[in-house]
Amino acid sequence: MLLTVVSFIFFTALVAVISWWKTKEEKLDTADGYFLAGRGLSGIVIAGSMLLTNISAEQIVGLSGQAYMKNITGMAWESTAAVATIMLAVFFLPYYLKRGFTTMPQFLEERYDASTRKIISLLLLTGYVLISTPAALYAGAVAFNQIFNLESILGVSYVQSIWILVWVIGIIGSIYAVFGGLKAVAVSDTINGIGLVVGGLAVPFFGLLYLGKGSIKAALMQIATTHIDKINAIGGPTDPIPFGTIFTGMIFANMFYWCTNQVLIQRTLGAENLKEGQKGVLLSGFMKILIPVIVSLPGVIAFHIFGSEANLGDAAYPRLVAVVLPKYLVGFYSAVIFGAVLSTYNSLLNSAATLFCFDVYKPVFAPNITDENLIKVAKIVGTVLALFSMFVAPFTMYAQGGLFEVMRRFTGFFNIPTICIVLVGLFSKKITALSAKIVIFTHLILYTILIFVLKIKLNYVHIMGLLFVFEVILMNVISIIKPAKKEYEESKSEPHVDMTPWRKLPLVSTLLMGLLVFVYIFLSPIGVVSDVKLEGSIVGPNFKFAMIGLVIFMGVFYKIMSHKIKKHIALITSAMSK
Repeated sequence: MLLTVVSFIFFTALVAVISWWKTKEEKLDTADGYFLAGRGLSGIVIAGSMLLTNISAEQIVGLSGQAYMKNITGMAWESTAAVATIMLAVFFLPYYLKRGFTTMPQFLEERYDASTRKIISLLLLTGYVLISTPAALYAGAVAFNQIFNLESILGVSYVQSIWILVWVIGIIGSIYAVFGGLKAVAVSDTINGIGLVVGGLAVPFFGLLYLGKGSIKAALMQIATTHIDKINAIGGPTDPIPFGTIFTGMIFANMFYWCTNQVLIQRTLGAENLKEGQKGVLLSGFMKILIPVIVSLPGVIAFHIFGSEANLGDAAYPRLVAVVLPKYLVGFYSAVIFGAVLSTYNSLLNSAATLFCFDVYKPVFAPNITDENLIKVAKIVGTVLALFSMFVAPFTMYAQGGLFEVMRRFTGFFNIPTICIVLVGLFSKKITALSAKIVIFTHLILYTILIFVLKIKLNYVHIMGLLFVFEVILMNVISIIKPAKKEYEESKSEPHVDMTPWRKLPLVSTLLMGLLVFVYIFLSPIGVVSDVKLEGSIVGPNFKFAMIGLVIFMGVFYKIMSHKIKKHIALITSAMSK
C-alpha cells in the first residue's frame, strides 16, 4: 500500500509541477491568453486535452462494467465518435477559426440573432452547473473510492468517504481551472492523456497475461472462442446500445459533443493554426477507437477471470486493476484516473466560465469591459461554480435511477436542438432565427413528454434521432411560412491564425474511417464472433470478402473527401477575401 500511495503522490505532483513550469510565463491578463491559451495550442496538446476531457471515471468504470455484465456494444459511444471528429476537422473547425470565435454560441448570434445565442448559452450553462459538473465530481469520487477503498483506510462511512473525495478532487481541479486558465488545463491533460493510454493499455495487457497464465495468445484464443457473445460489437435489439442507434440519434449526439459542445471545442479554438487544430482533432479520433481496448476489453477479461458468479457489475474494473496490475503500477494508474477526473471537472469549470463571460455577462451587463476585468469575473464565476458543485455532488448518490441514468437523460434536453440549429444554419442561408427559437422550445416540450411523461419504450437514442429529423423539417417549414426579409450573408472576417489546411487531411480521415469500419467488421458475426470458422482461423469465411469491400469503400471515401475538402476550403478562402 505504501508503494501505491507514494507512486500516486509522485505522478500527481509531477503533473502539477510540469503544468506550472510550462505555463509560468504565459500571459493570463488577456482574454485570448486566459480563455484560449493565447491561441497557441499544438496538435498533440489539443488531442491529449480533448481525450482527457472526454474520458473520465464514469466511462472507464461504467463501460467495463457493462462489458462484464452484458457485452461490448457500449463501445459505440466511444468508437463512433471518430466520425464526429472527421466532421469537426473538415467542416466545423475551419469555420470557427476563420471567424475567430471564443465560444460556439457566438456563431449562433452571427447566423441567427443575439437572443438565440443567449438561449443556447443559458441552456448549456444550466446543464454544466446542475448536472455535468457535480456528476463529474461524484463519478470520480465513486471510482476512486472503489480503487483505494478509502472507507477502510480512514475508518469512515461510505458517505463520508464520498464527501472527502469530492472536496479533494474539487479543490485541486479548481486550482487548475480558475487560476491557470485553459493552457494549464490543456498541459496537465496532455501529460495525463499519455498516462491514460500507457496505463490503460497496461490493464488489459497484464489482464491477458493473468488469464492466459503467462501467454497472451492463449488468453486471446480463449476470449475469441468461448463466450464470444461478450465481444459482439453488433449485439441485439435488447442491448443497452442497439447497433441501429449508431445510424439514428447517436451520430447527432456525437456531433453535438465533438463539434458544438464548448467543453470540447474550446481546445480547438485555441489552436495555433488550422493545420495543428486538424491534426489534434483527428489524433483524438484515432485514440477514441483505441478507447474500447482500454475500457471495454478489461470488462471481458474480468468476466473470463472472475466469472459471472462474482456479480461484480461496475466493480469489475477496479477489481481487475487490483488483481492483475503490478503493485508498483497501481499508484501510477490511480493517479492517471485521478487526472482524468480532474480534467473533466476543470474543463467544465473553465468552459462554463467562458460561456458566462462571453455570452451572458459581457454582451448583457458590460459590453465595454476590459480583458483584465473579464478575467476577474471568470475567476469569481469559476470559484462560485466549484463551491456549488462540491456541495451538490455528494447528493447525486440519491438520484433516482443512478448517476448514469440522470446524465444520459438530461443531455437529451440540449444536445439535439443545439446540433440541429447549428447544422441547418451552416448549410442553409434561408433558415430564420424565429425557426431556431421555436425548435429549441418545441424540443424541450416534446422531449419531456416522450421521455418523462409517456415514458415511451423506444430506445432514447432512437428518440433523439427522430426528434432531430422532425426539428430539421420544422425549421424549414417555419422559414417557408415566414421567410426572412434577407438571406443570411457571411461577413468578411480576419482570422487570428493561419488558415492553411493540413494537406494530409483527406488521407488521414480515410484511414480513420476505414479503421472504424474494420473494428466493427472484426467484432461482428462476419469476423471473430462468427459461429462458423475455417480451420486455423478466428474469423468467419466471409471476412475476406468484407475486407475487399472495405478497401473499395475507403477508395470511394477518399475521393469524396478530397473533393469536398477542396471545395470547402475554396469557400472559406473566397469568404475571407470578400
